[in-house]
Amino acid sequence: MRHYFALFILGLILIFSSCRTDFDTVASSGDLKFSKDTVYLDTVFKNIGSSTYQLKVYNRSKNDISIPIIQLKKGLNSKYRMTVDGMTGNNGKIFNNVTLLAKDSLYIFVETTADITDADPADFLYTDEIQFDSGENLQQVALVTLIQDAIFLYPKQNADGSKEKIQIDGKTVDGFYLDENDAVNGNELVFSNKKPYVIYGYAGVPENKTVTFDAGARVHFHANSGLFVDKKASLKINGTTSTTEKLENEVIFEGDRLESLYDNIPGQWNSVILADGSTNHTINHLTLKNAVIGLDIKNQDATTVSIKNTQIYNCVEYGISAQNAHITGENIVINYAGLASLSCVYGGNYSFTHCTFNNNWQNNSHFAVNLSNSLAGATPETNPLTQATFNNCIIYGSNTNEFNLDKNANAAFVWQLNNCLLKFNSSTTNPDYQFKTDPAHYNQIILNENPKFFNVAQNKFNIDNTSPAYAKGNQAYIIPLDIIGATRTSPPDLGAYQSAIFPK
Repeated sequence: MRHYFALFILGLILIFSSCRTDFDTVASSGDLKFSKDTVYLDTVFKNIGSSTYQLKVYNRSKNDISIPIIQLKKGLNSKYRMTVDGMTGNNGKIFNNVTLLAKDSLYIFVETTADITDADPADFLYTDEIQFDSGENLQQVALVTLIQDAIFLYPKQNADGSKEKIQIDGKTVDGFYLDENDAVNGNELVFSNKKPYVIYGYAGVPENKTVTFDAGARVHFHANSGLFVDKKASLKINGTTSTTEKLENEVIFEGDRLESLYDNIPGQWNSVILADGSTNHTINHLTLKNAVIGLDIKNQDATTVSIKNTQIYNCVEYGISAQNAHITGENIVINYAGLASLSCVYGGNYSFTHCTFNNNWQNNSHFAVNLSNSLAGATPETNPLTQATFNNCIIYGSNTNEFNLDKNANAAFVWQLNNCLLKFNSSTTNPDYQFKTDPAHYNQIILNENPKFFNVAQNKFNIDNTSPAYAKGNQAYIIPLDIIGATRTSPPDLGAYQSAIFPK
């Protein structure tokens, strides 16, 4: 009996399925709908693959349809590639007889890898279109990509197939030394503003040489890449004040993904390393973002690292990490660092004036400023902190306490904050944190008041005249011009920016 019942059910299924028409398709009639009529793929460097972009195709009709062909207009010669509902078709260029069910949709994902020679020389745009069907049923969606030319610097490949290597802190890494007489690029120790640069691996500055970055230079680092300044070598960043939001005279260090999706993603490249024994560094008008460590300074030759008018954002570990260094800083802004915006360890000598050290990294274990005179594993473990002075500065962020002192009694530890707005929101009897009653270390401290930055999420640390930092600086420490070249008033505001009315 059970056997006959099963046969009966199977018969019903066959009868009803044979009557269904929704598994049959009709030819496309050119009435497809699209999520956009043009897919703009963000700017890419020549021969570097783009991100993947999405187009959604809708069948609004009540019929299942078959699209005879979906193809790139330039066919197999196109520099674009597609997948259509997970299918790769003919090299990602041509797809035949694609079924699209009634009231349903399909996804097309598009990417490109193109050379500057593929682009229109008038506007550097590379274009194509996705064609759906043909003849009177033809529908099209345009594809547009801006291709940017660049100078590429990378480790050479040896005869055995291995890559060129250099030594950094006792480790062997993919890298190369910049050559002032390179056969292709000329003097690689001078970075001009004519074209952007893309660096693969670590670009090293040889001993007794100086690398110079002209105003307006743009340097893009590939993943796991960076700049290494060897002992007895020097770094000169010669940016100047810009007059537009394009920062036309700023020197900019960032990753090599130009798509807007990557604008604020930390850790896209490694670091700028100033090696122990490197010398006479000057950094002016540098914007550095999205590294692991922004500036990794191990400069112990007693020459001063001068850092002025510099912005560092979105670093996985530190904005500036210094070990027994000698730094003077003016008009520095740092935000978003996984461990500390500024970390000065193993002693050293530091003076910071009109700086904004903020940290809004999304954890509760970071600091805006960390000072220490020791280093685990070092010999000896302690080293004198002979000076750490902060004048007219803001030290703030999203954590309860944004200022940390890690003091070892076996070495000197000298610090002083003058006319600073500081966030330290814990009650403590520790004598090192008595901000109101310890004039040897703290003078005119504004404690735990929100500086009312314009937009922290967008790294805009301007203030207006409602900020507690307004006109609270000491004229004795004034830097006449702020980070963008505005004239400071007297008494000056705290931080890197002269106050102004916020834009609407």
